[in-house]
Amino acid sequence: MSMVQKEQERMSMPRSNRPRKMKRVAVSSKRQISIPKEFYEQLNIGAEVTLELYGNYLVLKPLRENFDDFSDEILEDLIAEGYSDAELLIEFKNRKAQIGNATNSLIAETINHGRKTTIDELFGEDDEI
Repeated sequence: MSMVQKEQERMSMPRSNRPRKMKRVAVSSKRQISIPKEFYEQLNIGAEVTLELYGNYLVLKPLRENFDDFSDEILEDLIAEGYSDAELLIEFKNRKAQIGNATNSLIAETINHGRKTTIDELFGEDDEI
């Protein structure tokens, strides 16, 4: 892929997905890379990260051990809604897969409105009935 094609591909990405900072890093013969100190510190990376493959893009994210994946809450809702057996498993996987997109949408909405949102506001108990 030529440099022009790469730049066109990068520019076709939604603005929120475009890289804000970029560094070129070497890949060792053992397929290892070193994360630049600036990125490491800014993202508060611990001992592990997750890697996600999106087309030709490899996305590295800090692993947050204390992240609640809402599995208990999802299962409680599904059981209350009458799901069971294989149907329960299928719907559980479906709803769990939607968590990341829902979270990203909430975060993007918050950014677009110019107001910072706390974790408690995003994931806290809903006071409305």
